[in-house]
Amino acid sequence: MNKLNVTTDRFQRQSDLIPAKRLSQVNATVIGVGAIGRQVALQLAAIGTPQIKLIDFDTVESTNITTQGYRCQDLGQSKVDATARAIQELGESIQVRVTSDRFRPSVPVGQAVFCCVDSISARFAIWRPVSRKCEFWTDGRMLGETIRILTATQHHGMKQYEETLFPQNEAQTGSCTSRSTIYAASIAAGLMLHQFTRWLRDIPVDFDTTSNLLAGETYVK
Repeated sequence: MNKLNVTTDRFQRQSDLIPAKRLSQVNATVIGVGAIGRQVALQLAAIGTPQIKLIDFDTVESTNITTQGYRCQDLGQSKVDATARAIQELGESIQVRVTSDRFRPSVPVGQAVFCCVDSISARFAIWRPVSRKCEFWTDGRMLGETIRILTATQHHGMKQYEETLFPQNEAQTGSCTSRSTIYAASIAAGLMLHQFTRWLRDIPVDFDTTSNLLAGETYVK
């Protein structure tokens, strides 16, 4: 199959599930490109999101190859730059902007924001300024094989979400990805993208999806 046919047929199988016209107008921001965030960024690129912004201050370490899907040649490089290159390999036309720094309130974000940081205090610091700007917000949390995805839109879940931002000293011990696997991160990212595509299709989002992979239990609110 030549390059032209690959480009022409690329989105054929998702056309009934993801509205191309609506997606073409979306600017997405991924804050934190660690275990969950890198998978979110790559999935956004794979479905054809035209503009993606990546925000993270960290660099790639050896443990990130196992748990986050970075490559050996990425070692020592900034995570946003390494992820941006991987995105461009999936779609050369995708506009990728990177901020190799912590999130700051002055940083502009898109209509859709994917929060993939590893502490409650960081989520709170991001949520306060971003909640007034974005139309879609989803937050991925993971510890071991337990995943929680919280989603809010302008019309649903904003107040509920704020209630999940409890003080850091009440959080479960250990950062969100202190124990993680690539498969759990990929599942978490997939659940976040599912809520994103529900929003694109004007289907009500699920505010809270919790999945315990080991117990085989999933709860949706």
